[in-house]
Amino acid sequence: MADNRTTAQMLQAPIEGYEDAYVVPSINANNFELKQTLINLVQSNQFTGRQDPHNHLRFYNKVTSTFRHPEVSNTTIKLLLFPFSLEGEAWTWLDKEPPRSILTWEYLVSKFINQLFPPSKTTYLQNEIINFLQKPNETFNEAWERFKDLLRQLPHHGFFKLHQLDTFYNALNPNDQDALDSAA
Repeated sequence: MADNRTTAQMLQAPIEGYEDAYVVPSINANNFELKQTLINLVQSNQFTGRQDPHNHLRFYNKVTSTFRHPEVSNTTIKLLLFPFSLEGEAWTWLDKEPPRSILTWEYLVSKFINQLFPPSKTTYLQNEIINFLQKPNETFNEAWERFKDLLRQLPHHGFFKLHQLDTFYNALNPNDQDALDSAA
């Protein structure tokens, strides 16, 4: 089989390969459009890849839940808007995913979290929680808030409430432990 294209034709850039990684279900609704104000709101808190991806998803879910259309599912709206919520490394990650490889919102969230919250970060934060200690001159309330922040950074920490409380109690200085004991 001979290639009968001219040199100029062979040197032209291809026109295929520009499909998105995510597949948005077809929308059969009349009068459906994403308002620019909603896109702007999503873009007001873009994720670059350096922030906490869990916080980004919480914010994103709050924003997208404000928009409803009777004929379009919320997950479809989330898939449509998600690229607008990314920039920098995070945008590059999504752009590098194979074309048409992300078919559902749940799968997109899973890929997003697993890519941008690697196992090494999970291990690091689990160790921070396990080895938590109240700092010198840190009040009980400050230590409690810092401990809760660690738990919030790792929603999938897997520690039961009793283990969390035990870890925190044992991390306190003796004076704060005594104060808790007398209050109980």
